[in-house]
Amino acid sequence: MRNQLPLYFILSTVVLDAMGIGLIMPVMPGLIREVQHVDLADAAIWGGILAAVFAVMQFLFSPVLGNLSDRFGRRPVLLISMGMLALDYVIMALAGTIGWLLIGRILGGITSATHATANAYMADISKPEERAGRFGLISAAFGVGFVLGPMVGGLLAGFDTRMPFWVAAGLAAANFGLGLVVLPESLPRWKRRAFEWARANPLGGLRQIGKLPGLGWMLLMLFFYSVSGYVYPVIWAYFTQASFGWGEALVGLSLTLYGGAMIIVQAWLIRLVIPRLGEVRAILWSMILDCVMLFGIALSPWGWLILVFTPIAAIGTIATPAISSYMSARASEDQQGELQGVLGSVNALASVVAPLAMTQVFFLFTRDGAPIHFPGAPFILALLLMLVALALFRVGLRSGDDAGKL
Repeated sequence: MRNQLPLYFILSTVVLDAMGIGLIMPVMPGLIREVQHVDLADAAIWGGILAAVFAVMQFLFSPVLGNLSDRFGRRPVLLISMGMLALDYVIMALAGTIGWLLIGRILGGITSATHATANAYMADISKPEERAGRFGLISAAFGVGFVLGPMVGGLLAGFDTRMPFWVAAGLAAANFGLGLVVLPESLPRWKRRAFEWARANPLGGLRQIGKLPGLGWMLLMLFFYSVSGYVYPVIWAYFTQASFGWGEALVGLSLTLYGGAMIIVQAWLIRLVIPRLGEVRAILWSMILDCVMLFGIALSPWGWLILVFTPIAAIGTIATPAISSYMSARASEDQQGELQGVLGSVNALASVVAPLAMTQVFFLFTRDGAPIHFPGAPFILALLLMLVALALFRVGLRSGDDAGKL
């Protein structure tokens, strides 16, 4: 039991991190409209800007924090991230202008290394053959947080638009305190390497990891895959309101349904699928399913059909831990933090592009005077990007001599 404590703590950290995100998702459109006094279409634009600012900070600082964790260990990076996350939510709760919301997103983006560092920690304490399953546990933990977060956030929003931020701040602060007491270091001193600024900036880190066989193309694939996947957190609340008139509670319920399905997929189904298909085929078929779901959601005429699609779409999340495991197996022990930092940087770059692109497309097709009223347009864009990711995946396999695994 004692040997499993680090595993349980990392999983609880991811749960609380996801809960914090999920708590505020249903209320963000209303908060932006309250602060800016704008309609839903304009609120979506501001929502995209806030998400993009957060992601720019992630892009710039994820490699720095990943390399710092390779030099000084995972524990201090995780603890600092958790503490600053609590402060970020306090700032968001008190914000009375869009400027303070931007400051909160900047601070949160700089220190949002929790997920990437948690992956590096998990790689440290896992055998190579365990990594796909344990990365799946991290995704399942994220799903648990997504079940609880939107559900609670949707309920709290009925009392006050600021309440979810205060609750998220309390959860982050409590987890920081727990980490101080129980979290051991996972990276021994003899496995650490010197910190190098040349490798700690986004371009340097991408260049270093891109030298590994086949991973250059895979990083490019991950970018398009991530931009496509961000359509859900960026657009979901706006899309369901515009298409079906859903309120915060129903948005929270739909996200809860997705999170529940994601828990089952990541904690159980992935352990059946990846050993049978292998990482490569699991990634391929998950991406094909993503394409089908994006098309179906974009064109769905009924809200109840969206609720049917939601748990099916969660099956596509098998690709995420499979990609992490595939890439982790090709990096050395003293590169795991650097790799996860680079993956975080790629995801962050995607989350810079995605909110701006998706919300702009949503605005163009839902604004007054739009030639065609089509709230599902961002999902069509996401479908096209997923098809590009599929093509790049096959190129990466040939480049890394893994084409025979298809």
